[in-house]
Amino acid sequence: MITRVNVDSTPDGRVTRRGAADYLGLSVKTLANYRSRGKGPRCIRVGGRTFYYLKDLEAFVQLNGAAA
Repeated sequence: MITRVNVDSTPDGRVTRRGAADYLGLSVKTLANYRSRGKGPRCIRVGGRTFYYLKDLEAFVQLNGAAA
């Protein structure tokens, strides 16, 4: 079953770690673990905060499928 998730993004398409986790159907901690192992979607750090681009989240879902 596909569930639509609305996440807030910046004008350039960035979402917070919480928004990315919601979008992917993962916990924030799982997403952080993926990042530390180089397994998750590409992210950027701005001012000590982690952000993900929506286009990278969409590509990650296309390659890996949605979380169960």
